[in-house]
Amino acid sequence: MELGTTYNEEREQWGKPLAGLRVLAAEHMQALPFGTQLLAMLGAEVIKVEPPGGEAGRAARPIVPQPDGSTIGGTFARNNLNKSSIVLNLKNPEGRATFLRLAGQVDVVAENMRPGVMDRLGVGYEDVAAVAPRIIYVSVSGFGSRTPSPYQNWPAYAPVAEAMAGLYELGRRPGEALRPGIAGALGDNTAALYATIGILAALRHRDQTGIGQHVDVSMLDSMLATNDMYPQLWSLGLPAAVGTGRGTGILATFRAADGDFLISVIREHQLARLATLLSQPQWVTDPRLADRAEWSNRIDDIFRPVIEAWASQRTRLEAAAEMAKAGIAAGPCFTMDDLSDDEHIRAHNMLIETPVGTERPVVLPGNPIKLSKVAEGPLHIYPKPGQDADRILSGLLGLGPDEIGALRESGALG
Repeated sequence: MELGTTYNEEREQWGKPLAGLRVLAAEHMQALPFGTQLLAMLGAEVIKVEPPGGEAGRAARPIVPQPDGSTIGGTFARNNLNKSSIVLNLKNPEGRATFLRLAGQVDVVAENMRPGVMDRLGVGYEDVAAVAPRIIYVSVSGFGSRTPSPYQNWPAYAPVAEAMAGLYELGRRPGEALRPGIAGALGDNTAALYATIGILAALRHRDQTGIGQHVDVSMLDSMLATNDMYPQLWSLGLPAAVGTGRGTGILATFRAADGDFLISVIREHQLARLATLLSQPQWVTDPRLADRAEWSNRIDDIFRPVIEAWASQRTRLEAAAEMAKAGIAAGPCFTMDDLSDDEHIRAHNMLIETPVGTERPVVLPGNPIKLSKVAEGPLHIYPKPGQDADRILSGLLGLGPDEIGALRESGALG
């Protein structure tokens, strides 16, 4: 999907579900910006409040060249489509006052600073609620900001939350080293998704009661909630490996003619289907396979030779397609080269091309939320620092050129 393009034009008549919702976001990096970008894609007006010099994500690697010769951090490019930007110095009394005035004109104030920072600046929940009682105020942090935590003042990045939630232990075999960062910024993106759910729930609650509230999301809490069956396995005295297919069933990758594909067989009827497809009826009655807990122990000596001999005459996609036709869960292990040319990805607009100053456009993930009455796009490029300040201040606060100029001269406005 090319940036700026609208898909499903016939749905434009219905508008966007979050049109009219206004969000003031004092945010940086990814743990909140990913969530507010989803809100923006669904029609919300997201006003990004950046410190002088711009938020930290603008300098995060990888560095992406821009058409004008400048650069932008890959993290910023990933999380800030369809947003506007204003630069406010919240350490400046007039900058703080301007933030509070803007808070009175929006539905949601969202922040992901370290706990206590917004309070010290005089723009925490209590400060904002005093001037905007109906505000939905959202905080995302490593360990929460309202409920006490011994880790509350620790800095947190995605891998820290992932590790502390036990994610890396799930499925680890004895003697294996832990592998940090196994799924990108899962700790960030998961917290952002829970924050988005919290925002929508709090808005619905405000519709019913007329009151606002503080939504507090912890990255650690979010990762623990996402860590599937690990707490259950522990409480039942079962090994963590059971939760990932290791130790029960067949959950493994196998080699085909052009690469790897994955098979998930964790029930007896699925093994019977696999045996039929591969002409191995003896697997159903083999005493070594009588207990599904033993299947994973026999992958290399029983299953792999047969499966890979069969798959050697097929591509990854062909092998997975035949498995699927037989009722067996399987899928090719795609690379980004594969995804860039995949029929599903193209049809779902899940890769977005952004115009930058390189020979190839930088590609970002699209919006996975598909609504039957909502068109996708148009999408707008991430903002330059403070590019929308005059429009925001004149439109929301009614400030004229002289007043806006005075804020710049005072150092409150970048």
